Amino acid sequence: MITSLPTPILVGVGGAAGALARYAVDRLLDGGRGSTFAVNVLGSTLLGALVAASPPAATLALAGAGFCGAFTTFSSFAVNVTRALDAGRADLALADAAGTLVAALAGVALGSALITGL
Repeated sequence: MITSLPTPILVGVGGAAGALARYAVDRLLDGGRGSTFAVNVLGSTLLGALVAASPPAATLALAGAGFCGAFTTFSSFAVNVTRALDAGRADLALADAAGTLVAALAGVALGSALITGL
């Protein structure tokens, strides 16, 4: 059924769901660095699993570009790093930037491994 929908509609529906999920995580974790880190790592893990599963293009549009694209948040990550730098906390900025990058890449590897079998 979803394969009959136009790709922009699939991306929009997935994006709406991803944005709502992002908001829910933000509320659950009281916003800030923790929720930004969590959604970026969770979204990277999900996207890694999704890509490894090689789903139909419609599923990739809905769940990958749509849901994961809206769920993860590079802009909030960039703001957190910049604010830490502006506050004279280069140590926190570096830890946030490096930690998020390493954990997100590990999430992609984990998601892929869960699908392809370690």
